[in-house]
Amino acid sequence: MTRKDRGSSRTESPRTDSPGRAGASRGSTSGVSYTGRGVHRIVVEALARRIFDGTYAEGDLLDLPGLMAELDVSQTVLREAIKVLTTKGLLDARQKRGTFIRPRDDWNLLDSDVLRWTIDSGAPGAFFTDLLELRRAVEPAAAALAALHRTDADLAALDAALSAMAAAEQPPETAHPVMTDSDPVLAVRADASFHTALLTASGNPFFAQMRRVIIPALVVRDRLVHAGRHEHPLPAHALVADRVRARDQDGAFAAMLDVIELSRRGHP
Repeated sequence: MTRKDRGSSRTESPRTDSPGRAGASRGSTSGVSYTGRGVHRIVVEALARRIFDGTYAEGDLLDLPGLMAELDVSQTVLREAIKVLTTKGLLDARQKRGTFIRPRDDWNLLDSDVLRWTIDSGAPGAFFTDLLELRRAVEPAAAALAALHRTDADLAALDAALSAMAAAEQPPETAHPVMTDSDPVLAVRADASFHTALLTASGNPFFAQMRRVIIPALVVRDRLVHAGRHEHPLPAHALVADRVRARDQDGAFAAMLDVIELSRRGHP
């Protein structure tokens, strides 16, 4: 069964004014996914940091002239940055009131930048619990669909991720046989590749897009888990791939639930 190409393109924002003093504000974290350039992106990131670190509270008004002076940017640049954050549910504007911070319940948590800013600002434990519940609702269903729709290319992607996972894990010299140490960077990358490949293999473009929500949170959790001794992740993940390969929908669903249960217990 063939599927249409699920690749998507993102429209890049036009270049704006050359950065002035705002160019010195380069405190944004790694993994920036917002595609604006130069001073435009710097202003978006600066405003977002202030929203997420609590500098601005819900309902606070933005002092636009003050921000223009502080960041040394034009009114056009600031307005474009505000437009970006407005589309993500963070800001709004009203006549006779001005531009203000919207309630947190209105923020678009499914937006990859909002998710990144939330994690970078030190998300509470409940945030990751909520994401685990989301994974439990999405990934087993995606695995079942993958068993139905998977292509040879999908199986190759899953196998490549499993091979990378095996290469990243080194059994300790003296320890319980199911426990392992790992190369954190390679292990995190391998795990992210597996879950991305699984969501893609579902053949459902909405599930495939959920990687934008699931993978960033998975990477943060994996960095903590792979920093110490942990249960080897390969057997549980390999079983998911085997059930997908066998076109066993129920088996794939159950195997993916087991992988998420490992996550709940603090294992890969």
